[in-house]
Amino acid sequence: MGGSVRVDSWTWSVRLFKTRSAAASACRAGHVRVDGVTAKPSTPVTIGAEVRVRAHGTEKIVEVTQLVNKRVGAPIAATAYIDHSPPPPPKEILAALPRRDRGAGRPTKKERRELDRLRGFTDDD
Repeated sequence: MGGSVRVDSWTWSVRLFKTRSAAASACRAGHVRVDGVTAKPSTPVTIGAEVRVRAHGTEKIVEVTQLVNKRVGAPIAATAYIDHSPPPPPKEILAALPRRDRGAGRPTKKERRELDRLRGFTDDD
């Protein structure tokens, strides 16, 4: 096997994305970084590279330990990288975040100001 694999192919092969086209789209949208640089779908990945994937509101930080260019089973895929992602926030914090009722429509200007105040934004932002 060669010394590098395309980043869209590798992220799909190790099951970070469901489809190869979803992996390529994420790369084009700027949601994938290789060693701190925004990656195009054709960006090569080598062993030891750090790949950051932002999907579904979370960021996954992985270190490449094995080059894979064909989709593999989950147990094998787990050995292809070392996960350095931060743990997800505890459920208590997620439950404490204010949520709008479904179907409540857009917030009014007054409600938006209150939300901004809660989030710590100032009027100068």
